[in-house]
Amino acid sequence: MERAPEHASTGGPDGPATRPGEPTTALELLVHGVGGTTPQEMLNDPRTVRVTGDDTAAVFRRADDVDAEHNPDDRRREGPVPEAYVWCNLTSGNGTRALWLLLLPFMVVNLAHWMRPSAHGRRRTVRLYGLLVRLAALTLTVLLVAAACEVALDLAAWQCAGTTACADRHSWLGFLSPGVSDGGWWSAPGRRLALAAVVPTALTVLLWYLSRRTWSDYESQQPIERAAEPEGDGGPTALGRPGFWYGRRLVARLRAAHTAAGLITVAAAVGSAAARHDRRPGGPAVLDVLGLILEAALAACAVAVVWVVCRRGRSERRLDRKLDERFVRRLPLVALVLLALALLYAGWERPGWTSEGRLPGDATFGGIALVQGLLVIVLGVVAHGLHRTDPDRRAVLRGLGGPAVAMLACALGGVMSGGVSQRVSDWLDGTGASIEGPPVLLTWQASVIPPLLVVLLGLIGWLAHRAWQLASAERAAVALDYPDEAEDPARTRRIAYTRAMASLTDRGPRIVAVTSGATLLLGAGALVGALATDETPAEAAQGASPVVHGAAETAQALGSWLIGLGFILFVTWGRRAYKDASARRTIGILWDVGTFWPRASHP
Repeated sequence: MERAPEHASTGGPDGPATRPGEPTTALELLVHGVGGTTPQEMLNDPRTVRVTGDDTAAVFRRADDVDAEHNPDDRRREGPVPEAYVWCNLTSGNGTRALWLLLLPFMVVNLAHWMRPSAHGRRRTVRLYGLLVRLAALTLTVLLVAAACEVALDLAAWQCAGTTACADRHSWLGFLSPGVSDGGWWSAPGRRLALAAVVPTALTVLLWYLSRRTWSDYESQQPIERAAEPEGDGGPTALGRPGFWYGRRLVARLRAAHTAAGLITVAAAVGSAAARHDRRPGGPAVLDVLGLILEAALAACAVAVVWVVCRRGRSERRLDRKLDERFVRRLPLVALVLLALALLYAGWERPGWTSEGRLPGDATFGGIALVQGLLVIVLGVVAHGLHRTDPDRRAVLRGLGGPAVAMLACALGGVMSGGVSQRVSDWLDGTGASIEGPPVLLTWQASVIPPLLVVLLGLIGWLAHRAWQLASAERAAVALDYPDEAEDPARTRRIAYTRAMASLTDRGPRIVAVTSGATLLLGAGALVGALATDETPAEAAQGASPVVHGAAETAQALGSWLIGLGFILFVTWGRRAYKDASARRTIGILWDVGTFWPRASHP
């Protein structure tokens, strides 16, 4: 393959500069699908030349058509000049693309914003819809950072390092264990938590870096200046609004809020344990007051984060070139200062302080699950109201597609957080008796996975039966479509099967609806069970009938293995994507399709 000099355009803003009466050359642009291909295959010619672009994306021509503009009367050419746009390397990238798997729930919740039903004259309701999705996205960030805190702070630093039997099995935790290190400086519970806080803090910084990098590459690119459009529903021309693709201010604002939320989560996890110890009867009065001040400051910063997320949404009808210079941009810095103060406060000397049981604050996961469920329910009510205002038969699930997808995003976040917590707990606690393990709610959430899989298997069975029925019906239709062809049963079955499988995509919304509905109901049941009993399902079922107790034990054990298996598959896929370009391309295809729309909910 050769490369030709890139052609500079000689036209003005209204088109190419051609003189009247001169012959022109018609061009035919060929664009391949997400599967990718080569320019030789697209142009059906082994000799191709790159006329513009680079190694990532480029436009190719056949070697005989490189100078087609200068020879429009070439008799060897019939029809327009074909050009092949090859963009498959956009979905490949380097090994860091495997990190995108970590952002899968964020991508899904961003899609929920763009599934909002259209409505005329309901500006406040439309804004409320966007606000609810942004809040749901914020809970996903808090959930991910809280899962990192659960693994590093609770399971490793608090429980395992605080138990001699567990620390003996993991020598790398020996210097944190009071029994193994003979009361070393790092063995104090607060200092163990302060050191372990490096892990969730690093995760928060990684999320900030990924958002900052893509924001600099895409949202910060200045668009062409255009006049603002009047308020009102844009209808089919929404993609052409002046600020539709320009989200520089919103993404920067959301990035600051989500970064601050992650740092506040880490600070609260570290400081709450020390504050609870200082509030005991006879505790140090000075540290007790400092703990109250720290908790009040963290609460105020959390309120500021929520205000920043709720205050402003997307600006599509005009180009909003401003940036929130003062308060919003300094919010992550304030949260970082509070985190440093929390680490200093927790690391202060406290004689007689030992770590027992689970880390205080394990009810955080229950609070996050409750807030997410309420947000999804309210989002469904708002979406239903918008759909009733302006019904559209093409709307997915009668306008409830957005809430359903938001529920799936929350479920993905729950599976990821529960999976990593469960696997790390099993790895640290080899005997299953030295530490208490993750919060009870995560065990309940893992226990509802088997019933959810039963529902999914039922859906798969229904789809298979439906596909068989459609294939049987299509055989007669195929014979009628090709009356002059010789009878070929194998070919007829193949065509009928292909048509039947293609029609199954029309039933995708039903699958999403059933899955999200079952997830919401089972998640609500898990939350109620965890809050009502404060015990695992197997422990809560003790004293019940043998059938109920056996079912609870089976669901708990099977759910624990399934959620762990899901986490292992997730890590395996990410590792394979890091080494294998084809796997990276598959992830890139999914990611490019999912991130086609601008970031409106999560940065």
